[in-house]
Amino acid sequence: MDIKRPTAADVAQRAETSTAVVSYVLNNGPRPVSEVLRARVTRAIEELNYRPDRRAQALRRQRHWRQIGLLVPDLTLPLFGEFVGSVERQARAQGHLTMVGNTGYDPELELEFVSAFSEAGIDGLVVVSSSIPAETNALCAHARVPLVWMHNVRGEVDAPIVGVDHVRAGVVATGHLVDTHDCRDIAFVGGFTEADVHHGDRETVEQRYLGAATVTGADITHIHTDLTADGAYRSVREFLTSRSAPPEGVVVATYGQTAATTRAVTDHGLRIGEDIKIVAFDGSQAKYGQFDTTSAQQPVESIAQDAIERLMASTYPSSNPARVDPERWEPYLHVGNTCGC
Repeated sequence: MDIKRPTAADVAQRAETSTAVVSYVLNNGPRPVSEVLRARVTRAIEELNYRPDRRAQALRRQRHWRQIGLLVPDLTLPLFGEFVGSVERQARAQGHLTMVGNTGYDPELELEFVSAFSEAGIDGLVVVSSSIPAETNALCAHARVPLVWMHNVRGEVDAPIVGVDHVRAGVVATGHLVDTHDCRDIAFVGGFTEADVHHGDRETVEQRYLGAATVTGADITHIHTDLTADGAYRSVREFLTSRSAPPEGVVVATYGQTAATTRAVTDHGLRIGEDIKIVAFDGSQAKYGQFDTTSAQQPVESIAQDAIERLMASTYPSSNPARVDPERWEPYLHVGNTCGC
């Protein structure tokens, strides 16, 4: 049975005053309220567990711009930086300013941002990746803030999920090694188990691994790492040292580990694109760098546009999550020189 959400009128009735006085207390004005009456209203708010409808407040406010919140796990990664720029452009085109929070994959910081943004009166929230979607969803439902997920999530959510098909991306990247370069001995760099990864987007890595394994079958070699550059460099060097001959191809699960993997290969005395062919995912393409990584890319602008359109049309999230199938976009292959092309 649905429980009726308490209203300002309920608070006024409990405090034996008017809804106008309740508004003055909540907004600290514009008219003064005596300390005795303020205490009575505050007590009624606490007893009823009343929370203002921030969207209703926002609709009543006369303003030229509305605002949305955007949470990203790591602004230092090019993909997430691209998402921020694209979401900001799409939102601005629809009269919304964007407040950005960098969570650093920290669950407590994510919840802190959600609460702070809700209190600031945002009209919606976009979250790029999260390890605690149920908790974030519950906070948004309580504050009546529309919510859209981008890229990936961990667990059950009741909100649109907009992102690329990461399994398909694994197929696209690995398929290039197999179909174009006839590679049969392929290694996959990246971890996705709890034993491997304590911090980071291991769901995406696992999905990419499943895609790679679809192409290679049981023949793929898995180089377990955490999701740091140092972890990739160390694991790849140890792997190469342990073998009499290098693999023909390497699939690097994350952009953040691509440079470290490339360095590990060259430090081992091997030639990129000749002795070992490398493919990866995401990231900006360096026109003047030594290596232009062949990689499965995401249609960032289309994903951002889809997310903003869904957010603008979104209803309030439910406090009882149920799985919603993701909206998956097709990845595309950027062909560079690390694969030997």
